[in-house]
Amino acid sequence: MIFKQTSTKTERSGVQLFESTRAAFGVKLNCYAFYSDDVLIDTGSYSLRQPFRTFIDDVKPSMVLITHHHEDHTGNASYCHANGIPVLMSPLYAGKCSGKADYPMYRKLFWGKRPPFRSEQLPEVVQSGQGSMKVISTPGHAADHHSFLNEATGQLFSGDLYVSPKTKVVLREESIPEIIRSIERVLTYDFGEMFCCHAGYVKDGKKALKIKLEYLLKVKDKVMALHHEGLQIKEIQQALFPKTYPIMAFSRGEWDSKHIVSSIVNER
Repeated sequence: MIFKQTSTKTERSGVQLFESTRAAFGVKLNCYAFYSDDVLIDTGSYSLRQPFRTFIDDVKPSMVLITHHHEDHTGNASYCHANGIPVLMSPLYAGKCSGKADYPMYRKLFWGKRPPFRSEQLPEVVQSGQGSMKVISTPGHAADHHSFLNEATGQLFSGDLYVSPKTKVVLREESIPEIIRSIERVLTYDFGEMFCCHAGYVKDGKKALKIKLEYLLKVKDKVMALHHEGLQIKEIQQALFPKTYPIMAFSRGEWDSKHIVSSIVNER
């Protein structure tokens, strides 16, 4: 299998951004790592280990903050730990990450088999460099998802909370209602610039998240209206999300628009 790969390093407002992409079969995926105030936020994927490890060696962080356990964020955490750099993450999946990679084959093909790594528990506030990072629980995309806010600079590191303004497909385990609550929680804080692990730099992060929140609330209302009319999940999906995307077939349904509908209809 031949993958096309690219890597780009940029800087915005004192934050170093490192992005790598990997593409095949009409599917193109990317991931970012960020370096700010002596801290590395996420580590990229193991399949892209050479460029990400070069970046890590270049910036020499004093610690690593992990937004969540997914392999495109934790792929080089073992490398950091092996080089004496503490890795901090939620304890929810710390045990899982300390063992053999356990996720579907298509994800291993794209992101590689994440090596096991050990981590320390995230505190409520992380002291770093000249300042600190506020740790904010933002589940929905993943149960252990956290965002990090540099309150001194007003910069939000949002992991996969944002990604795009109009969500069209999600992972099977994602919860749209939970994401809505997480965005509402983040919007109570004072911030401007946002650094997203897939969208990269977003100048007005607060505005972008408000737009996404408005969209998700409208989707939720439409789903529930059709559900109360008696439509089934598949029928609601066809009415609201008729378009199909390559990732839906490639992932054998792990990524699908129907999960948007089901997470709303089946909310407990």
